[in-house]
Amino acid sequence: MKIKQEKALKEYNSLWREIDMLWHEIARKAGVSDSAHAILFAILELGEGCLQKDICGMCSISKQTIHSSIKNLEKAGLIVFGQDSGKEKRVYLTPQGKAFARERILPSADAENQVFAEMSKQESSELLRLTELYLVRLREKINEQEKNRRKT
Repeated sequence: MKIKQEKALKEYNSLWREIDMLWHEIARKAGVSDSAHAILFAILELGEGCLQKDICGMCSISKQTIHSSIKNLEKAGLIVFGQDSGKEKRVYLTPQGKAFARERILPSADAENQVFAEMSKQESSELLRLTELYLVRLREKINEQEKNRRKT
């Protein structure tokens, strides 16, 4: 069986994989896993004291992967947990974690922000609009296929 793809789709998938590999390389050079990099990035974005569920939502990574990676970051001395009045634990960077994030995570966050800042408002809006359109339509098709599969 061979998958037949439109040329544009092949190019899009290739670009998407290149972006994914670039982030993988950035995480590797920072000395952390992809998920750890995403978590530290999210903490910088969300602010300290954020909840694991907020990190999951921002990173679009499974709860299990986030939990496991957070435990590894805790063992490495980069984060600690604090608890609020409820059951949920809040995530904080340790002094070592703050230094690590400042040196190894913040530069890639700054680079990404600079890229968007260098785009015109029209370019960045178009990129977001088309990416969201693709995602919405792909979800619809996948859901439609699942419904049809359940019927048979």
